[in-house]
Parts: sequence; C-alpha cells; structure tokens
Amino acid sequence: MRFAWLLLAIPAFAIDADVCIYGGTSAGLTAAITVARAGRSVAWIAPEKHVGGMSVEGLGSSDINNHWFRNDHALGGLALDFYRRIGKAYGKQEPVYKFESKVAEAVIEAWLRESHVAPQREQTLIRVDKRGAQIRSIVTNRASFTCAQYIDATIEGDLLAMAGVRTVVGRETNREYNETRNGIRHTNTYRQFEVRVDPYKTPGDPKSGLIATIQDETLGEEGAADNRIQGFCFRLCLTKNADNRAPFAKPADFDRANYEIYLRYIAAGGKLWQPTANLPNGKTDMGSWHDLSLNLYGTNHAWPNATPQARAAILQFHRNFSEGLLWFLSNDPAVPESIRAQWRQWGLCADEFKDNGNWPRQLYVRDGRRMKSDFVLTEDHTRRINATPVEDPVAVAYWPPDVHHVRRIVRDGAVYNEGFVFGGEEWGPFGVAWRALLPRESEVTNLLTPTCPSATHIAYGAIRLEWTFMALGESAAMGSLLAMEAKKPLQQVDYNLLRARLLKEGQVIALNLPTPKSTDAPQR
Repeated sequence: MRFAWLLLAIPAFAIDADVCIYGGTSAGLTAAITVARAGRSVAWIAPEKHVGGMSVEGLGSSDINNHWFRNDHALGGLALDFYRRIGKAYGKQEPVYKFESKVAEAVIEAWLRESHVAPQREQTLIRVDKRGAQIRSIVTNRASFTCAQYIDATIEGDLLAMAGVRTVVGRETNREYNETRNGIRHTNTYRQFEVRVDPYKTPGDPKSGLIATIQDETLGEEGAADNRIQGFCFRLCLTKNADNRAPFAKPADFDRANYEIYLRYIAAGGKLWQPTANLPNGKTDMGSWHDLSLNLYGTNHAWPNATPQARAAILQFHRNFSEGLLWFLSNDPAVPESIRAQWRQWGLCADEFKDNGNWPRQLYVRDGRRMKSDFVLTEDHTRRINATPVEDPVAVAYWPPDVHHVRRIVRDGAVYNEGFVFGGEEWGPFGVAWRALLPRESEVTNLLTPTCPSATHIAYGAIRLEWTFMALGESAAMGSLLAMEAKKPLQQVDYNLLRARLLKEGQVIALNLPTPKSTDAPQR
C-alpha cells in the first residue's frame, strides 16, 4: 500500500520552461502573456480550472473611474489592453470597465490562444526543490517544472511559503512601521451597524450565548497586531431577466438560526441591502459593502495557511450560508413582504458559471500571505501629502487603503463590526516598488511575486485591485526576463533597464496628478 502511494505521488510529466508562474490570477495572466510575447517559454500553472482572476468570477466592476476621482491615468500596458479587448467584445472602440464574467472569460481565453499560452489547469503545488537560494524545480500533483525563473501569482502566497520566503498574515501593530490605521481598530464608523442589534440568543442575556455570525472575542488593545484578515464574499451575479433567471434554491443543510441577525436588524429599523443592476444586460456585481451583507467576518482567518482541502471547506461554508441567505430573504415569512417581494424578482444568471450551478467558483479572497522583505511598503507611501517617495516604481496603485472588517463581536452589549479602513483625505496614488516584489536574496534568488508584495496590511489594501495586479504581473515577468538575460539574481536586476523596458511597453509607473479631495467614501 505504501509503495502504491509513492507511485501516485510521482508526477507523470516533467516540463522545462524559461519562466514558471504559479497562480491563475489576473497577475498570472499578464505575466504569462509577457513571457510568451518575448519569445520565451512559459509554464503557467493554475490551481484553478478557470483562469484570469476575479474578472471571470463575478467581479465585473473594475473600480476604474467609478467614483469622485478618475484613476484610468494609472492604466497602461497589458492591463489597458485587457479593458480595450473587453470594449471590442461589446462593440466599443474605447476601454470598457464594467462587464459580464462570461465575456471576460471569453476575451481571456481568446487572448491566451493568440499568445500561444496554454495554462496547466487544476494543479496543486506539493513540493519546492531548492539548491541553496535557488529554486531548481517545483512539483505539483500532476507534473514537475524545471525553470530558470519562478513567479508566485497566487493571492495566498503558497509558492513563497513553500520556498522558505518570510511571509506574514494579518495586521501589524501600528508601532512597527509608525502607522495610524493598522492593528485593532477602536474607532470604526465606516460600514458600522446603523441600528443597535442585540447579540444574544435570549435578548439581553449574555449567558444564553451569541447568535450566528458573531465571534465571542474581546475588542483588544487599540493598534495591536493580530492574525485576522478581512472578510471574504462571493461577487454575486444576479438578474431580473425572466429568460435568464435561475431561482434561488434552499440548501439541503439550511439552518434558519443562521439568519437571526437579519431579522433583528430589520426589527431595529435597519434597511437591508438590495441588488442593483450595475453590469451590462441587467446583471449585478454585488461586492458586499453593507454593514450586514454577505461578508462573513471572522470565519476565514485560517484561509492563507490552510490546506487545499481546508480552503474548500471554508469556501463551501460561505456558499451554503450565502445561498441560504438568498432563499431566506426571498421566502421566509418572518421577513417583511416588501423585502421578500423585492428579492423574488431576482435570481442567479443562468448563462454564468454553468459548470457550478450558476454560482461563482471562487471566493473573493481579499487577503492572504504578504511577503516581508528588506523593503516594505507602508501607510506612509500611500499618503497624499508628504509621502515617502518610491524610488523604483513598476506600477501605480491608485486606490485608497481598503480593508474590510475582520470580525463581528459584541461591544457595549450590541453587535459591532471591527476592522474597516477606507477613504479619508490622507491617501494618494503611489508607485509600487520593484523591491516590494523581491524576497531577500538570502532566501531565494529566482522567485518574485506581483500579488503578495512586501507591504503592510494597510498599504496592501490600496494595491489589491485586479487591474493593479495585472500591471504588477507584467512588471514581474519583465524583471524575470531581465534576470535571465543578465544571468543574475533577481535582486541584482538593473532597475533603470527594467524601467526603460516597461515604459516601452506602455506601462504606467508614475503619476504627477493631485488626488481630488472628497469626504465621500467609495465602495468596494
């Protein structure tokens, strides 16, 4: 039996390539295309079946020019090419920033065929082989890959961790990098409960225990570090179109007690969120910004370091809860008829995610591991005034530090969301440093990451957009190609040469535009 297991553990194929990319994200997409266009061989390995990131999983609103500021100035290179291709798919001459997932996937698959990139799909990393500080090969459940350069394009940082690169999960203390909005938050007004909701199973009785979705935790010391990460959700794609509407189904394991908090919220005078058709053809991209939405705060903290099986269980928990909530709001007699009538108009889109019951295949994972290298992007780099300049930018992050609540607890006898940081007047566009993509040279010399940069919890919150990842994926691949040409460690790549290559490809790496002030907080 043991011998049989060993045979199964030996990969069936050995693949050699110039650059190996692990992760089916938007950054993995642009990295793979960059390598292929340079005439180099690329092995793009994706744990996912459907590649391209959240654009193919319900996130059809790209956070470009959709608030009080215009941030399309930061778009260039392959990121801009992607949105132009989306535009062409809708018969437009200009870039389009709101789109259907099925359209995004069709555009991406055509782009890959045009670029002669064939992703190695549904492969899970199981081993990294190193010699000193150099990766020699990586092994998945199906193949081994021997390459000159490696790119970790996962949100979770799985290749980084397995290669021995130092990573961190959660929030740093404010003291560590002289920040003001990191760590445990004692002041949380953004997306905070608009009404007072009793948290106890027997109202007013702490001994009766807590109702579902609330964690039994104390608030903790203000600004203190912890391992908590921001909440996840599905980017729900719904429609009112009767010809394309799949009805909400009641899950087999439906537990009405899970939704008690919604009834209490309504009874206290709270106004629940409602779907809005904000994408082409009457579809939604529901990102869960409401104080009581589909973000299940506090239930996902194990995700970054979890096994694939444990992540699958977390995903299934979120799906069961979310499907149950849609059915509950549409059908439960305790929900006011005015609310039920609104929700009964909606259903899942029958033409989306056909291989998964019209449900997105991936959670919107807003947080994973972050690399901690010799250089760290911090809150100070994100400031609008007197920011610390970035000397080696390879992309521009044009979004406020944006981190959702990390948990739901009891404070002063009522339900309380803790952790959201967003908006304000402090932020401005900033350059994402080349050094932030590089591990320490003593750890590994032929691996870098566009998706898990060396950044604090707060700074990462301004970077984590799909189009920013696209820009960083292209830059990471370009740096890998230069390291190959020079036969040097990535840490010794000539930044001036990298900068020239990126500018030649139309990449935007710096802006001199002021950020318009506003007290309005955008939603993500």
